[in-house]
Amino acid sequence: MEIVDKIKQTVSIVDVASLYTNLKKRGSKYVGLCPFHSEKEPSFNVDEEKQLYHCFGCGRGGDIFTLVMEKEQLSFPEAVRFLARRYNIPLPSPKSASRQQQKLEEKLYRINELALGYFRKNLYSTSEGQKALAYLKKRGLTKETIDYFKLGYALHSWEALIAFFRTKKIPESLLEKAGLVLKKSQENRYYDRFRGRIIFPIFNLTGQVLGFGGRTIFDESPKYLNSPDTPIYTKGQWLYGLNFNKNAIREAREIILVEGYTDFLALYQAGFKNVVASLGTSLTPAQTSLAHRFAPQLTVCYDGDAAGQKAALRAVSLGLSQGLRVAVILLPEDTDPDTYLQRYGHQQFRRLYEQKEFGFKFLVKYRAQGRNLNLPEEKASLAREIAAEIARIPDPLIQSEYIKKASELLNLEETLFRSLFKKETAPSPRSSQQLFLTAEKRLLQIIFTNPEVAPEILEQISLDDFTGLKSQPVIKFILEKLDQRKAPVYHEIKSSLPPEIFSALSAILQETSPPGDRQEALDCLLCLRKHSLEKQIKELKTQIVKLEKTGQKEAITPLLAELQEKKKLQSELLNQESML
Repeated sequence: MEIVDKIKQTVSIVDVASLYTNLKKRGSKYVGLCPFHSEKEPSFNVDEEKQLYHCFGCGRGGDIFTLVMEKEQLSFPEAVRFLARRYNIPLPSPKSASRQQQKLEEKLYRINELALGYFRKNLYSTSEGQKALAYLKKRGLTKETIDYFKLGYALHSWEALIAFFRTKKIPESLLEKAGLVLKKSQENRYYDRFRGRIIFPIFNLTGQVLGFGGRTIFDESPKYLNSPDTPIYTKGQWLYGLNFNKNAIREAREIILVEGYTDFLALYQAGFKNVVASLGTSLTPAQTSLAHRFAPQLTVCYDGDAAGQKAALRAVSLGLSQGLRVAVILLPEDTDPDTYLQRYGHQQFRRLYEQKEFGFKFLVKYRAQGRNLNLPEEKASLAREIAAEIARIPDPLIQSEYIKKASELLNLEETLFRSLFKKETAPSPRSSQQLFLTAEKRLLQIIFTNPEVAPEILEQISLDDFTGLKSQPVIKFILEKLDQRKAPVYHEIKSSLPPEIFSALSAILQETSPPGDRQEALDCLLCLRKHSLEKQIKELKTQIVKLEKTGQKEAITPLLAELQEKKKLQSELLNQESML
């Protein structure tokens, strides 16, 4: 991708890292306190020449894009756009259909921005808006909160917004695509979607207006109305307020989830800055995944009635299935977060927050409601339901802990409850030795830092040369990219490798080392081939001894032939070494 290369050539990783921590030059590198974990002594290293960073404290590392992705919680395309905008690097124009789509999206963002300005003006400069302001203030919202979240007001009129956009020469057909107007059936006439409503703008992570929510101040139904799905907005993929609160969420390492706009604003004003709202919908997998990008803990605070508790159950189930820690704030049956705060105040709410229930316990208690657990069939049915929930948890170690907790909560023997799960192979303990052999490490350094030598060396490499070595997945990834005639992109390498291997790779690429040449790379490759062959020969001998002990002579013959072939290859490698 040309834009990726252009950003790498134009933007210094030192400048970008300095957005997140203070760096000081030390030798050929820059060091500072790690922006990813708390520390007193600097262990975060930035290599400007290689355009890489690595923390020797927590093991995180990568390039300019992975740094932005992790700190800003962005996808790779989002990180590219973030850096391009920040450093005034023009993004390439998309082609044909995608160019038309981009132009449409740009128009819709512009329309939404204009609509927001219109709604904001209505709130402060019209008599209807004054009534809406009075309503908001009665609900306890301050002017600072109203302005910070850019609340507005849609006039109680069929065509007020349409008339505003006519002055901008923007056709109703585009307003319909933005979700701001509706078309009358069997007529070529349009009318405003939002009428007589307080407007809550919905933003993406970079602050662009995606759509709107509206709360009526009249005795009309529905009480809340949201933008429909549009080319720039899909309701089930966003969380209201995340663009404002993402830093507070990262700092708290917790995201408090409420259902509606007023619940969100009430909690925010009560001092809970790490809150978001699910836009009045049942939580979706996409929203849960988005939440997980910013915090490992999800605390659900939905309405206290039956519908709210059912929605909380779904949120707990989704959160657990995506690897989140989950808790539930239990409200009285006749309250929602907003009314509870108005009725009892923020100190009482904080007590409820501090007494929040462990999410898994909530799930078990909810599932047990209405069952007679003295009946074996009922208890067995519940156990299987809970086992199905646990089976969706991605981490086997966390799964195992939940099996223990479920056994306690259900008053079942743990071994019996475990029998509902497939047997898992226990993870092998991590070797205390270095992950990479010396030759393995040096070869990787040359491949990644010497673009002139790397292609020729890679042409001579086989995956079999790395059998049993920790670097095999790294080499596999690079060879696949070579077959596709693509350069390996750092964030793709990261997502394709186990964390401990990526961390080790990041660390060795940070080491100060000469670029290396073709001969050194070939020497390393020869050494690794010898190591691989020695290992294979040893394994074959072990197999042959075992078969001899059990008298399986027929099975030995093909292994002896394979052993001779391996020894022949080993002899050839030794001859190559003597000629070097």
